[in-house]
Amino acid sequence: MAKAAVTFTWQGKDRKGQSRKGEVSAVSISEAKNLLRRQGISANKVKKLAKPLFGSGAAKITAADISVTSRQIATMLSAGVTLIQSLEMIAQGHAKVSMRKLLGEITEEVKAGNPLSSALRKHPNYFDDLYCDLVYTGEQSGALELIYDRIATYKEKAEALKSKIKKAMFYPIAVVVVAFIVTTILLIFVVPQFEEIFSSFGAELPAFTQFVLGISRFVQDYGIFIAIGVGVAGFLFGRAYKKSQNLRDRCDRLVLKIPVIGEILKKASIARFTRTLATTFSAGVPLIGALESAAGASGNAVYREAILYMRKEVAGGIPMHVAMRATNVFPDMVTQMIAIGEESGAVDEMLSKIATIYEAEVDDMVDGLTSLLEPMIMAVLGVVIGGLIIAMYLPIFDMGNVV
Repeated sequence: MAKAAVTFTWQGKDRKGQSRKGEVSAVSISEAKNLLRRQGISANKVKKLAKPLFGSGAAKITAADISVTSRQIATMLSAGVTLIQSLEMIAQGHAKVSMRKLLGEITEEVKAGNPLSSALRKHPNYFDDLYCDLVYTGEQSGALELIYDRIATYKEKAEALKSKIKKAMFYPIAVVVVAFIVTTILLIFVVPQFEEIFSSFGAELPAFTQFVLGISRFVQDYGIFIAIGVGVAGFLFGRAYKKSQNLRDRCDRLVLKIPVIGEILKKASIARFTRTLATTFSAGVPLIGALESAAGASGNAVYREAILYMRKEVAGGIPMHVAMRATNVFPDMVTQMIAIGEESGAVDEMLSKIATIYEAEVDDMVDGLTSLLEPMIMAVLGVVIGGLIIAMYLPIFDMGNVV
């Protein structure tokens, strides 16, 4: 069984005699020295990278990192820098150790004479089939520089759209979580203090106060069991969600029925589909293959199934706009614009325009949703927290009236 590669730090001099240092991934110190020697580095100090006391020490590679790296490669290739030099320069300048290691492994594969697309396919967690297929198309057509520019644009648009949707969801969820924590603290620690004071009054408490005291007792008695139950249920659901494609598909269908949020997700799926199809089709990928890639990138089971149906119909000779209309999930404007693109022979340009339109609509809807949710959330917080406070002070007000 082959040994796993580890990271070594090194210090030495290059061919010009200048001091250099960095990191290299290899199975052993001798292999690390051989790799450095091939790069023209005379290493005088090579040692295994020490693991930090806390944590893994290597920040996780994100989709945003891949997007930025793709743009850097596109920029360097367009400036006339060779692919290997581009990869080496980006690896040396990257802040994340994990990203430097990944780029180093890819660089070594390319130096060994393997195509870049083949090297990328060995890292499916970071480079999906769509990404690798586009790179392969660029290599075969001799237009890797142009293809990488399209890949970078596609990744940037996709990340911007994802970030916008996350922003819309994060704010209300964060506020609701904080409100839940504050309410729980009040019910468990503050309300019981008032209950001890009220017990000395010897008078009947208002109905609203008794209701809040009852909730407080219930949370104190059964809160821990409810929390454990919710935690276990959440864990089991998450586990089932990962393993069951059928459950994920059902959730995708249900989430599209949520008011406002469902509409945002529909438009986002259309934007992802059209942007992916425009990128792959303009790169020279046949329409059948492009539709298959776009189905996986749509991000929702409803649209994935519709796009796969379109692929089957198009393979049978049906125009894409006719197949699209038959799915009943795409707006009339989209099908009409596709029909115009097919008639004029500019489908990729029309798809790009549709993607731009729907990305802008998602931006506007997210901004509108955020503006709408802010006062609603504040109102709900005011009612919940204010209601608790009023319930605790009602008996005191009644005593004042009696006096």
